[in-house]
Amino acid sequence: MSQSSLCLNCNRVVSEKFCPNCGQKTDTHRITFKHFIFHDILHGIWHFEKGILFSLKEAIRRPGKAALDYISGKRIRYYNVFYLILLMIGLNIFMNNFHDKLSHIYLNTTESAANEVGKSLGDFLTDYSKLIIFSFVPLFAVNSFLIYKRKKLNISEHFIIAGMVFLGVMIIVTASTLIFFIDFIEHMDFVSEFINLMTPVSILLFILISYYKTFRNCYSRTQTLFKSIFFLFLLLVELILLLLFLVGYFTDWTFHLK
Repeated sequence: MSQSSLCLNCNRVVSEKFCPNCGQKTDTHRITFKHFIFHDILHGIWHFEKGILFSLKEAIRRPGKAALDYISGKRIRYYNVFYLILLMIGLNIFMNNFHDKLSHIYLNTTESAANEVGKSLGDFLTDYSKLIIFSFVPLFAVNSFLIYKRKKLNISEHFIIAGMVFLGVMIIVTASTLIFFIDFIEHMDFVSEFINLMTPVSILLFILISYYKTFRNCYSRTQTLFKSIFFLFLLLVELILLLLFLVGYFTDWTFHLK
């Protein structure tokens, strides 16, 4: 262990534990096998996982308060929420594909015949699923920016709130996807049917409660509840319009409502 008056990284004169210029520790170690294993690898993995687990816990427990803490400057304990969202989306895609493969093998399910439009739409949703799901975050952010004006947050700060809430949504979706594997246990398929019904309800309630708690100090209870319900309504309308746009695009705008 050596202590220097100069930072070994940028040659800045230092007198504290960290260099004020580049942030490197002034207390450096010679790289040995023991130090490499127990500090560089295990220590790095531990802190990496700690940041992820803390962010996931906060996203499901108190997403709005966590986002406001992050906005106020309390950031060191959080992992990048948008990276986590992409990670969760990828995990869900993998689990759904794996579930489908197991269904073909153990439940003898077959892909249903689809018309050309349905197949094109299905292929598009599969190929661009990450982009489509991730696009929900801007919808959350823009809606809250327009509705919750009194908080005086800029659009980027609303993106942080949207990201944290949407991460909570993805945790619920991931938990539901995991439960669907119960299908492969005999006489337990009723569980997945129940989860199919409860997941959308849970997501809607989670979004409603999250935004209510985030902005409840800016408005009266009645106003906050009304604004949160309107936020949810606006989000559902936008998602329906997005779906109609996709269907219209793949049908050359020839579809009609029955």
